[in-house]
Amino acid sequence: MNRRNISSGAVWEDTVGYSRAVRVGNTIEVSGTTATDGDETVGEGDAYDQTKHAISKIEKALKLAGASLSDVVRTRIFVTDISKWQEVGKAHGEFFGKIKPASTLLAVKALIKPELLVEIEATAVLDRGENFLTHSTDPYYEV
Repeated sequence: MNRRNISSGAVWEDTVGYSRAVRVGNTIEVSGTTATDGDETVGEGDAYDQTKHAISKIEKALKLAGASLSDVVRTRIFVTDISKWQEVGKAHGEFFGKIKPASTLLAVKALIKPELLVEIEATAVLDRGENFLTHSTDPYYEV
């Protein structure tokens, strides 16, 4: 399979040795994304704004990889203050409320900059037209 690395142009990509996103086949992995623009932190002290900004950056990376937020099947959210989970969840829901990817929210001690409150990773899978199960007798199954 072909591998395509997607760069944001951040100096840290070469220094640390990572890509903003990597597409292999129909799968796209987006690296941990924070509310930064260059060296500037967006939404300092506001977990809701930082979450929205990070997801907007994820959306741009997915577009460069040939995908969109609707292709996201999983998000991983890291927060430095678990008491802010509702603010983070509200912003996440505004982007993913209808898509409903699998998601994990974890509290961590710190992120790369002290003013960062949220970091988000995403996995997207492009539909190749597979036939999926559309009905089940399992009461926990929803279409």
